Amino acid sequence: MSTGWARFAHRFGQYYRTSEFWTPPRLKSREWMFIPFGGSPPIRHKGFTDMQDVRTFLSERAMHSCFYSTAYWKRPYELKMADKLWQGADLIFDLDGDHLPGVTDRDFPAMLGVIQEQGWSLWNDFLQPEFGFDEKYLQVTFSGHRGFHLHYRDPNLFHLDSEARRELVSHIRGEGVDVQGGMSRFNETDSHGWSRRIRDGVDDMILKLQVISNKQGDYSTILKDLEHGLKSQYDREGSTSQRSAASIKKLAEVVNHEARSKRIREGNFGALGSYDGLFLNLLKTDSSVVLGNAGETDEVVTIDTRRQIRWPTSLHGKTGMRVSEFPLNRLDPDGSNPYRPLQEAWALNGQEKLRVEITVEDAVAQFHDKRYDLTRGQILEISEAGATFLVLKGWAKIV
Repeated sequence: MSTGWARFAHRFGQYYRTSEFWTPPRLKSREWMFIPFGGSPPIRHKGFTDMQDVRTFLSERAMHSCFYSTAYWKRPYELKMADKLWQGADLIFDLDGDHLPGVTDRDFPAMLGVIQEQGWSLWNDFLQPEFGFDEKYLQVTFSGHRGFHLHYRDPNLFHLDSEARRELVSHIRGEGVDVQGGMSRFNETDSHGWSRRIRDGVDDMILKLQVISNKQGDYSTILKDLEHGLKSQYDREGSTSQRSAASIKKLAEVVNHEARSKRIREGNFGALGSYDGLFLNLLKTDSSVVLGNAGETDEVVTIDTRRQIRWPTSLHGKTGMRVSEFPLNRLDPDGSNPYRPLQEAWALNGQEKLRVEITVEDAVAQFHDKRYDLTRGQILEISEAGATFLVLKGWAKIV
């Protein structure tokens, strides 16, 4: 193990020996997984009776990352999955910034801002108003890297199978949603979910189609993005009608009419004639509507009834940041006290400064209130937390 990695392993070990830890509900029913420093294989199929056992294990060897199962097992320590005896599982919604089109973690602060908005919208637009989820069963955490986790532990939902969980994600994504039927509440300001999202996305879609019709600016990219999204939606839902760029161009010509576009903004989609279905499907698939108001959730995590999830209060091995729990109201980025991961999730805040050399081009990082625009070859003298983040992400090396 290199000197740099040995240093991080030592500091992670100090953290695990001295910190207070969050205890998962039904601890004895959970399976644990650990990834050591140095490239060794993951350690799986671990079971513990209490948190002191976990602390003792972590004191013996520093771990790069720590996970526990979202599932409840009768015998979590068994090596064969069939012998563990599945009892149920939490419902997990995993929102990661790297899943969003046009968003990159090379601008780390901006990415976290966008994905925090998605997490709040997911709860506020869907999970609570449409599915009736109760905040008392919810745990919200910052993942320690690129996003947020919503852990939902309603005992009535523990036994949902993968297919039932997939239906939740499909509804959030708009797959199979009857958009036309949902437009009956278009003009109701208290509407939620797809009715509200379609209403809020109409103006943006009209503007995009008018840009295409008038061949303004980067209209070809807008057309390509709409066509790609439409084809992906139709492939999932089995539809073959009106999916080409030619159909979108014809719709754009129809929309590019002042009186007609005014009627569309008022919810009169009959003004579109035979193109009303195409317009509504474009609304449903357009990223500004789906991602801007629904949230992008990692389907694989939600539907997996045997998933491993990062352990709150552990350290993320790719950043050195703490996987941190916080109240739901702080997920609201426009609230009175929003959660600020780049100010609050740093765990290694020693007084020592470290010199690092940046190894990537055009990246943006932030540590507490100081922002860094990074370029290859740049030398920084920075806090231990900042140096840990940059080196673990592969953005810098210690010099």
